[in-house]
Amino acid sequence: MTPKTCILIGAPVDSGKRRRGCLMGPDAYRTADLAETLIALGHSVIDRGNLTPAAHDGDQPDHPVHALNETIAWTQALSEAADAAMTQGLPIFLGGDHSLSAGTVHGVANHAARQDRPQFVLWLDAHSDFHTMESSDSGNLHGTPVAYFAGRDGFDGFPAVTNPVPEENICIIGLRSVDDAERAALQTSNIHRHDMREIDEHGIAKPLQAFLDRVTAADGMLHVSLDVDFLDPDVAPAVGTTVPGGATVREAHLVMEMLHDSGLMTSMDLVELNPFLDTRGRTAKLMVDLAASALGRRIFDRVTRSY
Repeated sequence: MTPKTCILIGAPVDSGKRRRGCLMGPDAYRTADLAETLIALGHSVIDRGNLTPAAHDGDQPDHPVHALNETIAWTQALSEAADAAMTQGLPIFLGGDHSLSAGTVHGVANHAARQDRPQFVLWLDAHSDFHTMESSDSGNLHGTPVAYFAGRDGFDGFPAVTNPVPEENICIIGLRSVDDAERAALQTSNIHRHDMREIDEHGIAKPLQAFLDRVTAADGMLHVSLDVDFLDPDVAPAVGTTVPGGATVREAHLVMEMLHDSGLMTSMDLVELNPFLDTRGRTAKLMVDLAASALGRRIFDRVTRSY
């Protein structure tokens, strides 16, 4: 295994939805020994601390889109941080709700464009997050980042997407809760999408390997966005968007081990961890274990957990 320089960037984003608590996520990952775990695997770790949003006007509480100005400000700050970190190593963004990925993918895609390489995104999530501000009934922006970085219209005020990720370069695995408007948009898109029924019937390795093969063939850069609700809530309760029937611990580790074997991952999000809803830190520890598998921990190195 080639050692990497892992850049930890805290993104305490809590503006993408109304249920609070994700702002505590970055420090929960630190408390769960993310840095120490990566160092034990032979990597170098630089912790940049927690970001703050760019300067912005206050949000009106009666606006149909929740915390719009704050989320735009986070998108700007995260895009700049992501772009800069790509020149220094492999950035791992510690969230924070999933609206943060609007900024992280925007930034890494800008970097990839300057390298004249295509950007790919693996989205591990129960939801497609393919809403625009117009289609979202909830007004919660954590349901919109994929639509944003894919270049869909309807994001006035956000940083311009000059290097959209082509739809065919996006793969969503773990779907089991998709709104009608998102379903209609997805069905007319070129996004690769795999719901839990497909995974139950055919396994998780086949669609993932097919996607990784496409990344390899294109010499692409791969951003991995891991949402806590990709996992079944029985094993990962610390999320405000629980949907039963998610990935098992073993399926999730297989995904991460395949990512490591491929050597393709160039950046990563760990999102939607709400420590307020956790049980003795078990979800944070599991997410750290999954990050470790993505960065080289072998099955024989797996630690025993006592909760």
